[in-house]
Amino acid sequence: MKVAIIGCTHAGIAAMRQILKYYPGTEITVYERHATISYMSCGTYLHLGGTIKDLDQALYANPDEFSKQGVQMRMQHDVIKVDATKHTILAQNLQTKTMETDHYDKLVMATGSLTAIPAIPGVENPKVMLCKTCEQAQQLYEAAQHAKQIAIVGGGYAGVELAEGYIKSGHAVTLYQRGPQLIDEYLDAKLANKVEALLTSHGIDVRTNAQVTGFQDTPDNRLQVTTADSETIYDMAVICPGVIPQSELLAGQVNRTKQGAIVTDRYMGTSNSDIFAAGDVTEVKFNPTKDHAYMPLVSHAIRQGALAGINIFDKRLGSIGTQATTGMLIFGQTIACTGMTLTAAKAAHFEAKTAVYEGNYRPDFMPTTAKITIELVYDQQTRKVLGAQLMSAHEVSQSANTLSVIIHNGNTIDELAFMDMLFSPNFDEPFNYLNLAAQAAVDQEHGYRRNN
Repeated sequence: MKVAIIGCTHAGIAAMRQILKYYPGTEITVYERHATISYMSCGTYLHLGGTIKDLDQALYANPDEFSKQGVQMRMQHDVIKVDATKHTILAQNLQTKTMETDHYDKLVMATGSLTAIPAIPGVENPKVMLCKTCEQAQQLYEAAQHAKQIAIVGGGYAGVELAEGYIKSGHAVTLYQRGPQLIDEYLDAKLANKVEALLTSHGIDVRTNAQVTGFQDTPDNRLQVTTADSETIYDMAVICPGVIPQSELLAGQVNRTKQGAIVTDRYMGTSNSDIFAAGDVTEVKFNPTKDHAYMPLVSHAIRQGALAGINIFDKRLGSIGTQATTGMLIFGQTIACTGMTLTAAKAAHFEAKTAVYEGNYRPDFMPTTAKITIELVYDQQTRKVLGAQLMSAHEVSQSANTLSVIIHNGNTIDELAFMDMLFSPNFDEPFNYLNLAAQAAVDQEHGYRRNN
């Protein structure tokens, strides 16, 4: 049997590894338009800020390791057409420009996403750059060697991380966010304001409610960035917009959403029994709402890719959905999130409320400690935990993972308040801070619900 995999960043690699493991002897051909695979986009800001010295360090796999296992790695090949009826692929070798036709028995679509470039006048200016691929990251690094003042457009995770990277490399940075707060998909206002204050304290000029309306060259070959309220001159700008699924190869051949995401079952199979899809090209099941949504994350891509590989010849393991758990480390502060924000929960018609816990993560008598802020989102009617956001100089990302399990299992604030967690003054108070956040929620609801 022959399997073709289109795209080899995260989902494609994960699928390939599982096929090699569970279905030895399968003929695998991979089509990838770039010269490298497995680039972690977080490597961009880590390289800019000096944490990693070379972008190659952000690559966790090499084509050669798969070629040695018998995989046909067709690097720098752009797939032009897929014919699902004939089971054929038409691809162009980007080095020789020749066209090649291939046949498959099973296909894994791991084509990922495209940058949704905003329709801003002047966005095509070469001083306005993107930050998604390894090649773009290298261009950003090289351009910054000749720049002092940099504008970043977009205050999501990528924009905030880039701002830190450029500040650490000695640049003057302005961060533009068109809405009223940063990281609005994952944070409510309380923690978003803390993040903004953190960036400001390190010299970043954060401008919220500032929608960029134009880019224009200046007479001295610099770049003017225009909003409704300002015209500011920079040496370069970086756009950190959203992304859209790259699924046009299968348009009209498999079921897709209105947004273009490929619809899959829990085994990552599509409406065509011989085609699987994984990663940014698909939707995920979002457990807090029990609905499907487009949430492009590396963690989703790797899990979905692995499932596609496991299930490609035998449906063995289904997806259990996601809580969209994320995190980042900014200027020594961990910000971690899982599930829904209060804003999102209310938009989904939950009777939602938040409880906030603020305190030291471990006892005051220890030589050191650190403040921790937790915002717990829960449903007042069912008392189930819907989401959480955490911020601390203490490493709290694993606590977000714990809360992801709590949400997945449908646990209530009453249960979380007494959930079994270890105690040692090295790590926490007798009641862990997650227990204490849930106890704050219980207090807001005037005590524990009777449990017979």
